[in-house]
Amino acid sequence: MKPFIHDDFLLKSEVAKKLYHEHAKHMPIIDYHCHLDPKEIYEDKKFNNLFDAWLSGDHYKWRLMRANGVTEDYITGNKPDFEKFMKWAEVVPLLIGNPLYHWTHFELKRFFNIDTLLSPETAREIYNQVNHQLETMTARQMIQKSNVETIVTTDDPIDSLIYHEKLSQDTTFKTKVLPAFRPDKAVNIELSWFQEWILKLSKVVGYPLSTLELLKKALSERIHYFHERGCRLSDHALDVVMYEKASHEEVQSIYEKALRHEHLSPLEVRKYKGHLLVFLGTQYHKHGWVQQYHIGALRNVSERSLKNLGPDTGFDAINDGLIAKPLSQLLDALDQTGELPKTILYTLNPRDFEVAITMMAAFQGGGIPGKIQFGSAWWFLDTIDGMTKQIKALANNGLLARFVGMLTDSRSFLSYPRHEYFRRLLCNIVATEVVEGLYPENDPLLGRLIEDISYQNAKKYFNF
Repeated sequence: MKPFIHDDFLLKSEVAKKLYHEHAKHMPIIDYHCHLDPKEIYEDKKFNNLFDAWLSGDHYKWRLMRANGVTEDYITGNKPDFEKFMKWAEVVPLLIGNPLYHWTHFELKRFFNIDTLLSPETAREIYNQVNHQLETMTARQMIQKSNVETIVTTDDPIDSLIYHEKLSQDTTFKTKVLPAFRPDKAVNIELSWFQEWILKLSKVVGYPLSTLELLKKALSERIHYFHERGCRLSDHALDVVMYEKASHEEVQSIYEKALRHEHLSPLEVRKYKGHLLVFLGTQYHKHGWVQQYHIGALRNVSERSLKNLGPDTGFDAINDGLIAKPLSQLLDALDQTGELPKTILYTLNPRDFEVAITMMAAFQGGGIPGKIQFGSAWWFLDTIDGMTKQIKALANNGLLARFVGMLTDSRSFLSYPRHEYFRRLLCNIVATEVVEGLYPENDPLLGRLIEDISYQNAKKYFNF
């Protein structure tokens, strides 16, 4: 009997099979945006059991467990690990249409060579088999098993990057682990922890940040510090895109008000954020970095859950704010001075796909192929439908051939089969165009297209 995850999974034509097996399958992985902990990579973490490797911290799974009526003590609480795993095993057979059914079985197959479908009846057997293999399988081995060439983590400007430095000096580990600059806490002036974070940054740079000019100086120094340690990307969670033109003097006054814990109006927040984002963009351009804008999350919608469990525990949603005008103003402010860096736009609301794609086309140029990118389907859109819509929307109004491809956006060392999932789907979409007579069956051209999107485009774009 053919296993569920078989060689031709998602590949619906001979053209698709050829594209995947001859071109996509063996391409290395460049995971240019993830949330892995560099300390765990450096220390080559060993996992206690399958729950520890698979369910701890995975809010994708937590959300579906809650939807199935699982109580919090079996999710983030103190129930025994196997009992928590059993609750997940009860959910898995119910996941028809959900990518987590595929991801679950891809991960069991690729890392542990297990074809058995996970269910309450098979849970104990699978748990024991995996736990036995985990006795000799570490985080680095999972990375190497997945053919990962480069990993880019997500790092606060105040981070020392000590583990990135140690990894860069470790000749026994061939995968490059690079930082990405994530200055959200400097940008989000309206949030309660802004002043506390400014004090932390002040301690790192060694001088008080009493003026906007000093804040910019500190951020510039941290960008230089990150650059010297291999950083070539920034990342911004632009849950709401904000821009309002303002002078340095206006923003200086707003910054001082925030330091005094005074209330800021929505207009003042827009002025500060737009001003600082433009400043940061000029710094990224100066260093030849790529900036990433993750647009459209509505975070921590349940105040009760945020209070009880904290952020990043599965209580976020898709936002529906309008993005076109402020995004165009932000990009244009950088473009006017010729300082718009390479930029990747991710939109969490699929309604905004064509908005972002047509926006990016207006700012291409400078002789850089794919300078402005439309990022891969993200978070709630990591589905067959979401990725298909993203790929087709990009093909309809842009150059799919210049797309830098997939990333994991994950905290899990077992998440790399998501790249395979994407590549299989990509091959099937391209092959369907050929089979339906919408594109010629030119083997060298098609093969190069798949290899570029799977790997080569990202390698060139990020200069890795």
